Amino acid sequence: MKRIITVQDISCVGKCSLTVALPIISAMGVEAAVLPTAVLSNHTAFSGFTFRDLTEDIRPIFDQWKKEKFTFDAIYTGYLGSFEQLDLMHALIEEFGGKNTLNIIDPCMADNGSLYKGFTQEFAFAMAKLCANGDVVVPNLTEASFMLGIPYVASGYDQKYVEDVLLKLSALGAKKIVLKGVEFEKGKSSFADSEVVGKIGIASYDSATKEFKYYFHEKMPQSFHGTGDIFASVLTGALMRGLSLEKSYALAADYVVESIRETLSHKDYNWYGVDFEAAFPMLVNRLQKEVN
Repeated sequence: MKRIITVQDISCVGKCSLTVALPIISAMGVEAAVLPTAVLSNHTAFSGFTFRDLTEDIRPIFDQWKKEKFTFDAIYTGYLGSFEQLDLMHALIEEFGGKNTLNIIDPCMADNGSLYKGFTQEFAFAMAKLCANGDVVVPNLTEASFMLGIPYVASGYDQKYVEDVLLKLSALGAKKIVLKGVEFEKGKSSFADSEVVGKIGIASYDSATKEFKYYFHEKMPQSFHGTGDIFASVLTGALMRGLSLEKSYALAADYVVESIRETLSHKDYNWYGVDFEAAFPMLVNRLQKEVN
C-alpha cells in the first residue's frame, strides 16, 4: 500500500483540510500519515474560532520519522500559515523527497481575487518558491495570479491567457500544473461553445511533454468552503493508485460536483461544507473501474 504525508491544519468542525484529506485518501486505498500545522475549533468562515499553532511541533515530528526510517510515496501540502511553515516544507521535501516521492503542492491562500486573511503578496511569492519543488501544483486562478505577481482576471479571458499562466507557473519550476476554476465565454477558446460555455473546469500543463489539456464539467449553482481540499485529496489518492494526471483530476472534479449535489439535495444542508461522505460510493466505484 502506498503511504503519503499530508501537511495541513485540523479544523475540527467544517469539512476541510485534514478532516477531509484523511478519510478521502484512506477510502481510496492509500495510507495517509498526517502532519498537522495548527488546530482550529472550526474553520475561519465561521464568525469566531479558536486557534493553536503547531509550528514548533513540526520539526520534532519529522525528526522522529527519520529515526524510525519512515519513507513516503508522496508529500501533499495544503494550507500553510506562515513563512516559517513554508521553510519547514522545503526541509521536509529535501529530507523525505527524492525521485520516488511525488511532491503535490496545493497553495491554499486565496480565492475569488483576494488573499485569505493574514496573507500578503510577499507570502504569495514565497509560496511560489515552494511550488518550484512541486511535481504537481494545484492552484486556482487567484492563487496563480498572486504567485506570478500579475493582475487577477475574473472573466472574459481567452485560451491564450490561460495557457500563458500555465507556462509562467511552469517557468517557476513546477513540473505539472493543474489550474482550477477555468471558464470560457463564447468564442474565447478553441473548443465548441457547446462544450465549454456554462461549464467550469481544469486546465493542465506538463512541462515534460509540453502538452496543454482540459477537462470541463457541470458548474454547480453554489460553492462551498473546503471543496479545494477535497479536490486535491482525491487527486493525490488517484495518482497514488496509478491513474494518469488527467484521469486523476477528472475524478477529483467529478467527485466535488457529486458532493455538492448530495449536499444540495437536502433542504436543511449545512452551509459550512459539503456532504462528501455521502458521495463515497461514487468515488470508490469509479476508482475501482479506473484501476481495473
